[in-house]
Amino acid sequence: MFIEREYLETWMQRIMERFDRLEKGVAKPPEKERHKFNGELLLDNQDLCMMLNVSKRSLQRYRSLGWLPFQRIDQKTYYLESDVEKFISERIQSQKRKIGKRL
Repeated sequence: MFIEREYLETWMQRIMERFDRLEKGVAKPPEKERHKFNGELLLDNQDLCMMLNVSKRSLQRYRSLGWLPFQRIDQKTYYLESDVEKFISERIQSQKRKIGKRL
């Protein structure tokens, strides 16, 4: 069975127009609201889990060990961006020392 080229093009045009209308009607998801404390960015558990590729339980362990300072605001845990950067650099230095001892 063959479809005439003109017929196919007409249908393709109608489909594309419908896609365009649907795209205009779909609202983009709102960006996540970023909180700040004294002008410094606050990160929540979800942000940090995704950034460090760790679980919430790992973050809890880091807090319990005192490695990762945190703030509690309205029953939610937040981390100052500077504290996270310090934590990351300390962990990197710690790993380098461990590797250096093995060699």
